[in-house]
Amino acid sequence: MTRARPASPYLAPDFYDRALAEGRHRAIVGGRWDETGRLQMDILRDAGLRPDHHLLDIGAGALRLGCRAVPYLDPGHYWATDASRALMLRGREAELPDPARLPEDRLIEDAGFDLPGVPGCITHAICFAVFTHLPRDVVAGALRRIHDRQPGLERFFFTLFLAPDGAEGAVRQPDGVVTHLDRPPYHLTREDAARLTRAAGFEPVFSDRMLPRGQVLIEAVPVRSGS
Repeated sequence: MTRARPASPYLAPDFYDRALAEGRHRAIVGGRWDETGRLQMDILRDAGLRPDHHLLDIGAGALRLGCRAVPYLDPGHYWATDASRALMLRGREAELPDPARLPEDRLIEDAGFDLPGVPGCITHAICFAVFTHLPRDVVAGALRRIHDRQPGLERFFFTLFLAPDGAEGAVRQPDGVVTHLDRPPYHLTREDAARLTRAAGFEPVFSDRMLPRGQVLIEAVPVRSGS
């Protein structure tokens, strides 16, 4: 019997255990560790992130952003979720200049974007190079839950791969990555990305900022009742 392919390579059995045993906590979050971490921090600071704000790093991995955000933010103001808490804990141990600034209870295992235990005080959130590994219906559900469970959210950024309207089959992105509609790495059309973002309760703002591998940065502006 042929085993069904997981929706994301990160959901393959023993993926994290093997990678951590081999010391690959940086490599499995997509490479370009320094470049991408700096870029994420620049995006947030350009968006007005201050030390007193509360940041949620969704799909934080080995804290590629966290190793920069934690020293910048007030102690305890960084929260992270990921499908593997072990990966985040390895990042806390290996990558933070002062791990004591990040309480371990701020690192929450969450494979379903349910945000268990994340308080409603989050002001800024980022989900970088995560939705690119997930099918459309999972992204749509994640966006809805993030909107509904974070009533104080001011700025939320995520990335996708986009495909031209009417594109069929694989698409080669500007940085060379080949993306697909039905398997990872996934793409959406701009129209479909805007539609699912609005359906979740956000208004999408597409950025022309250059990102690694041709990803597109989207700011999802929360739309609240009465606004």
